[in-house]
Amino acid sequence: MIENGLAELGLSGQVPEAAPAQLERFGRLLLEKNEVMNLTAITEPRQVASLHMLDCAALLNCAGFQYKTLIDVGTGAGFPGIPLKILVPTLYVTLLDAQNKRVDWLEEACDQLGLTSMAPIHARAEEAGLDPVLREQFDFATARAVADLRILCEVCLPFVKVGGYFLAMKGIDSDEELDSARPAIHVLGGKVDRCVDYAIPGTAVNHRIIMIEKKGPTPSQYPRRWAKIQKRML
Repeated sequence: MIENGLAELGLSGQVPEAAPAQLERFGRLLLEKNEVMNLTAITEPRQVASLHMLDCAALLNCAGFQYKTLIDVGTGAGFPGIPLKILVPTLYVTLLDAQNKRVDWLEEACDQLGLTSMAPIHARAEEAGLDPVLREQFDFATARAVADLRILCEVCLPFVKVGGYFLAMKGIDSDEELDSARPAIHVLGGKVDRCVDYAIPGTAVNHRIIMIEKKGPTPSQYPRRWAKIQKRML
């Protein structure tokens, strides 16, 4: 299913030959661990393949990731960071999550999959974004969280270097949310480049990737403390 789905996304010949099998193995590891740890609400193998693996693979139609750096903010079970690494082995991926147990499992999963140049980090995004080791160091930041785009931009754009992109994975009904976020995006040094809508192969689900280019440095006061971000979104 994954191999056919990659072909439907127009990615045949662009990814390693072993990638479909490796993505399937990652899905099996995920479901095995999910029996003792809450990692995903999607537990049917075909849905894991489509709604997780192929959904993440669609990002490859938005940008070139070869030899680039990417931080996956609030990565959870490793989406989209781990599938992107499997599909683009030269991509250097940082997996950021606030739950230590998840980070421990991500390290185990990367080891079992033989993935190198991976950096699982246990930290809160709004705190890590102020760390000079991580701030404005990445070509790409990704987020697949359900949070409001204004919140996601404040915690993700500080990681992106000028000229890089924040790739926000959203639903196709996000027009109003995007319009509300435009002032915040400007304040944080970003500019909406374009939106890429796509159908997830093997499903009736359509998603959107909002591509936000980093045009200038994020002001030093951002991101704010989490309580302030939630209380008063930009």
